[in-house]
Amino acid sequence: MGRFFPLVLHRPDMSTFTVRGSFQARDGPQPFEKEIEAPNENVATEHTLAEFGSKHGLKRTQVEIDEVEA
Repeated sequence: MGRFFPLVLHRPDMSTFTVRGSFQARDGPQPFEKEIEAPNENVATEHTLAEFGSKHGLKRTQVEIDEVEA
């Protein structure tokens, strides 16, 4: 990745947010906690929902976000 695109480890305009909630699994609700680097809470929420959709095939209605804190 560093060959064509410079590696950016931390951008000064970004904050680290902790997103907590649960998602629907086969056995029932499964709690999660993720750390996301984003410029604000809304973007951190969107990144979390997009990641669950792409990695787990979940719809946004199947992911419940309880808390986003900086």
